[in-house]
Amino acid sequence: MKQAVLAAAVLAAFEAGAQTPMAPPEAGERTLRPVVVTPTPGVAQEAFDTPASVDVVQGEQLRNAQLQVNLSEPLVRIPGVVAFNRQNYAQDLQISVRGFGARSTFGVRGVRLFTDGIPATAPDGQGQVSHFDLGSADRLEVLRGPFSALYGNSSGGVISLFTADGGPQEVLEAGTAFGADGVRRQNVRFSGEEGAWNWNLGATHFETDGFRDHSAAERNGFNGKLRLKATQATRVTFVLNAVDMPDVQDPLGLTREDWERDPRGVDDAAIDFNTRKSVDQVQGGIIVDHVLNDVHALKVTTWRGQRGTEQFQSIPPETQIALPRNIFTHPGGVILLERDYQGLDAQWIARTRAGGGLLTFTAGLTADELEEDRRGFRNFTGPAAAPTAVGVRGELRRDESNRVRSFDQYAQAQWEGERVSLTGGLRHSIVRFDSRDRFIAPNNGDDSGSARYEATTPVLGVVYHVNERLNVYASAGRGFETPTFNELSYRPSQEPGFNFDLRPAKSRQYEIGVKAEPARDWRINAALFQATTSDEISVLSNTRGRSTFQNVGKTRRQGFELAVDGQFSSAWSTYAALTYLDARFRTPFLTCAGAGCASANTPVSAGNRIPGIPRVTAYAEVAWKHRPWGLETALETRHIGSIPVNDLNTDATPAATIFNLRLSLLQRRGHWTFREFLRLDNIADRKYVGSVIVNDGNDRFFEPAPGRTWLLGVNASYAF
Repeated sequence: MKQAVLAAAVLAAFEAGAQTPMAPPEAGERTLRPVVVTPTPGVAQEAFDTPASVDVVQGEQLRNAQLQVNLSEPLVRIPGVVAFNRQNYAQDLQISVRGFGARSTFGVRGVRLFTDGIPATAPDGQGQVSHFDLGSADRLEVLRGPFSALYGNSSGGVISLFTADGGPQEVLEAGTAFGADGVRRQNVRFSGEEGAWNWNLGATHFETDGFRDHSAAERNGFNGKLRLKATQATRVTFVLNAVDMPDVQDPLGLTREDWERDPRGVDDAAIDFNTRKSVDQVQGGIIVDHVLNDVHALKVTTWRGQRGTEQFQSIPPETQIALPRNIFTHPGGVILLERDYQGLDAQWIARTRAGGGLLTFTAGLTADELEEDRRGFRNFTGPAAAPTAVGVRGELRRDESNRVRSFDQYAQAQWEGERVSLTGGLRHSIVRFDSRDRFIAPNNGDDSGSARYEATTPVLGVVYHVNERLNVYASAGRGFETPTFNELSYRPSQEPGFNFDLRPAKSRQYEIGVKAEPARDWRINAALFQATTSDEISVLSNTRGRSTFQNVGKTRRQGFELAVDGQFSSAWSTYAALTYLDARFRTPFLTCAGAGCASANTPVSAGNRIPGIPRVTAYAEVAWKHRPWGLETALETRHIGSIPVNDLNTDATPAATIFNLRLSLLQRRGHWTFREFLRLDNIADRKYVGSVIVNDGNDRFFEPAPGRTWLLGVNASYAF
């Protein structure tokens, strides 16, 4: 009997990978605690019992009166996480977790990203979220704090999206939404189950004229999950997703003066050079879960994908020939990247009894590789003094083949006793960078090079179960973060070649927290945390189309997080999240100031705030439901504190508090289900800055947020 229970527990852990969304609880039903797998890879566990800060946004919340396009929509609910919608689809969302990732000028970094267990973060630590499909998701899990170190390089936090299973009925669903600034979204989904097969397939088309001038965008996406229960002990899951974003316009940032004068405006350079970016990506993965016996199980995940990017920048022709030495030192104003990536993760899981408690042991190996062809072209034709055309692909000025590979070994043990639970883990990572220069010219020699980084990151956590409704916990761990290929791409001296002198940032993180259920259907999570980092990687200069980086010594991030979730009655409920984060440089250093800066020349004082990080963020909502009518309405409020724009702290965005209103209706008629919603954002029409471009050398730090906007949507589904 004991062995049968253990086998069932292992199988249940696999089944928790993606579950069909539950219907909202009826009056009198107790809301179940969310189950997560992100803190303990491969093993399902109640979030309430983990020694880590982990939050879940369920599928119904992901789609409740939302556009379902940007990951910033659900992440606003998570304490410790800042996800800025830049109103610029040519640039990725700015996502940071406890301040890690705030400096990113390209892609998402400092945060580990996964969709259905497939990494969306490359081995160098840079990731993208444009292929995340919220319309077919079961849930979103967000892990913060020391335990994120178990996911390897660049793990200030972990964000995992899980596609819902299909079934038990076959369901065909279609929906549309449209709103202010020419926003239009159409989606279709088909899910179901037949015999041993289970599937969920979805496609989305999105387009917008943009809040700002020159910010129109189009995105086409597909996400599919197909699962086969091959035997009673073996399950195979196939995952495929793709995204295509052609000629997305880039309005660039604004100076403070330009933002205050016209938030919808755009710098003239964006129009002159038709700044834009095109992205296409397709990736697939296979996940095999196999229960060997009553104790042991295996999980193998493999993936492969391609991503192409072409970006046109606003670099003046004279700048591309005016740098020192010769005309070949500047890589041009057009970037062309072709990336192929692949990886394998093999995991062994054992569950047994030991010391009067349940012991779960997980060990695995991960190998990950990215191959990149990077080319740079002039963004003009003809002579620089009098070009015949600008904003076009001109002569080749950079050509190289890059490769980054990582190989990680990890192990984690979790022991659950009656009063105390212990979790410990260890990960060893090796990351290798290699670049081969293919653009050799007079006075422009071979700039090939390589770098190797290695780190061991331990974590340890303990939970004391005071009673069934109160847990206190503490955890500690080390993390590391290598430079990405984009951060290595340029030397600070404006010489050609990679900046392989950059060292990885290493952090020590500590956290104590409380998880409580003080009353029926009420939950409170609170955490105090601190992270100290040595060799922090920071922007040195961001001008002339070149972003350069340097190690700046020590930094410290410390703060407090609080989340409260509860129901006053069967009709009224509330949710609130608050974050206080003090992020500062602890050692002085030199940085670049001014558009023509060739080397660090301006002192930054110890004690300055790390740019891109608001000190205070908050979200709260009060919702009311009338079940007989299928009506739900809620008032939301969001507060964003002041954000410093550069290391010198010479300017900062003003703090802002905005209010949103949402209303939705639900009707069921036989096999049909209909949903309608109306959403009003920034109903007070507040003027504020949505995000900043850290350390921009042209002082174009500010990316404005829209004023009052509206969104209207309808959805229909038919269950066969």
